[in-house]
Amino acid sequence: MLIGEVAQRSGVSARMLRHYDSLGLVRPTGRTGAGYREYSSEDIRRIFHIESLRSLGLSLRDVKRALDDPGFAPSELVDDLIRQTRERIAGETELLTRLRRIDAAEPASWEDVLQVVALLQALGSKSAGKRQSAAMSSVEEVPVPVEALVEAVLNETDPNVAGALRWALAQSGDDGLALLAEGLGSPVAEVRKRAVQSIAEIPNGEVTALLLDALANPDVVVRRYAALALGARGVADAVPTLIDMVVEGANDVDAADALSALASRPALADQIATGLIDRLTHGTAESSARRRLTQALADIPGATTSRALADLSHDEDPGVALTAVYILGIRDAR
Repeated sequence: MLIGEVAQRSGVSARMLRHYDSLGLVRPTGRTGAGYREYSSEDIRRIFHIESLRSLGLSLRDVKRALDDPGFAPSELVDDLIRQTRERIAGETELLTRLRRIDAAEPASWEDVLQVVALLQALGSKSAGKRQSAAMSSVEEVPVPVEALVEAVLNETDPNVAGALRWALAQSGDDGLALLAEGLGSPVAEVRKRAVQSIAEIPNGEVTALLLDALANPDVVVRRYAALALGARGVADAVPTLIDMVVEGANDVDAADALSALASRPALADQIATGLIDRLTHGTAESSARRRLTQALADIPGATTSRALADLSHDEDPGVALTAVYILGIRDAR
């Protein structure tokens, strides 16, 4: 079979067949009387073998070794091809993500494209200062796609940069909420924490529903941040978790402040006082926890609190009794 017919049947161009010949990959078995290359059925079979191995990503040099060296083991080469392919896919995926983010910024000119690219690169910089500057610029100069901001804030370890990124996200409205909600289910504890912190700073009504869901999150840190944010929003559902925080000594001052703010609503004051008193009476015997609960009663108005403090002023724990006496003195002086 002549080279033209082989090219037609195999799909390999005549030029490539000549290249294979020059490399010694597949040499035609014979020649016609006029000197043209003539391929046998065995030659054609080898061509198909070459194309099959090339489809796996093998170089022509490796293809030749695979076909001609009986001792050439495929396992090591295949493992290397798997590694190379994964790296290539990762690189292509990263490029696709970058292109999508540039497209989402809706650039009007190539100057806009270059600015977005520069900001995206700055967000991934090793310099905390550059990352922070990029976060600020994403609001003040060139808008960066919210997806990039969410990814950056969920992975940010520097507290100052994280604060700037949360601020930038808050300025973008609720576009990032769905992505941040996914962050609450991350297997990485720090990512879950950053997600709930970011959600808490977005001034949007839909945030409340997300934070209420977060109160039932298996991660206690997520529950605590959600409770503090809900308390600041005046949501009564946060009360039990806030009281738990006082008992456990976890951000207990912030939790007590949130309870105090909630107690400014008369309908909630007695509920909060009753919850604190119940934990004092039945919930814990630990002295430090009882003192924290007593201190938390200080800014809870109402007769229920006053009666409880009067009882606590005679508590068998001197620390609790002295704290109650001190608080009563302040309340009487008001």
